[in-house]
Amino acid sequence: MNESEKKVAFVTGGSRGIGKEIALKLASSGYKIIINFSSSADDAGKVLKEINENGGEGRLACFDISDREQCKKEFDEINKNEKRLDVLVHNAGIRKDGLVMRMKDNDWDRVIDVNLTGFFNLAKFASKMMLKNKWGRIVALSSTSGQAGVPGQINYSASKAGLIGAVKALSKEIAVRNITVNAVAPGFIQTDMTKDLPLEAIEETIPMKRLGTAEEVASVVDFLCSEKASYVTGQVIGVNGGIY
Repeated sequence: MNESEKKVAFVTGGSRGIGKEIALKLASSGYKIIINFSSSADDAGKVLKEINENGGEGRLACFDISDREQCKKEFDEINKNEKRLDVLVHNAGIRKDGLVMRMKDNDWDRVIDVNLTGFFNLAKFASKMMLKNKWGRIVALSSTSGQAGVPGQINYSASKAGLIGAVKALSKEIAVRNITVNAVAPGFIQTDMTKDLPLEAIEETIPMKRLGTAEEVASVVDFLCSEKASYVTGQVIGVNGGIY
């Protein structure tokens, strides 16, 4: 692939966990990776270094995806520098758990802003570029929490369920231009987000009796971003060990 032909993938929350593995996987598939993060600059730098050491290419993009103006500024940079965007992976997400009667208003607002509004902010700009190129892949990381609902996670469950609805609607809007839009719904995955949970008890509820790995999620995302998934759109693919 010539440098001028290299496709570009934008991965949010790409400094750690599932996002890191998605960035590495897509880089190995030949994409130039734009690694978005809002904190953990050192971790993001390590991901970029690993991509470069393995013969890939990328750059860092530090900003809060819930801020619409910052998103617009970044896509102006993409239009100026990369001049194309082929893949958007919305992986960034936060948790602020609590029972609804005790949940602070800000804990609701912040989770919805990052997990759901962040997707709208990015997809609005990304879809315009993809429509122009008549090709694209958009993948949103939902969750089994968004499919089944989890007590103490009304904000997180709502945000992840909202992503599923957004994916299904957007997939119908832009399918005619060879742009697919799908959701991946991980179950319990070994990441920083799950390290404070009672993992031994949780494993007993999973049919496969183990947590998943970030690499397993990344492999599904990589497939959805490939030509092999050209007729897959509007779908929610669980990576959950059979728990849902």
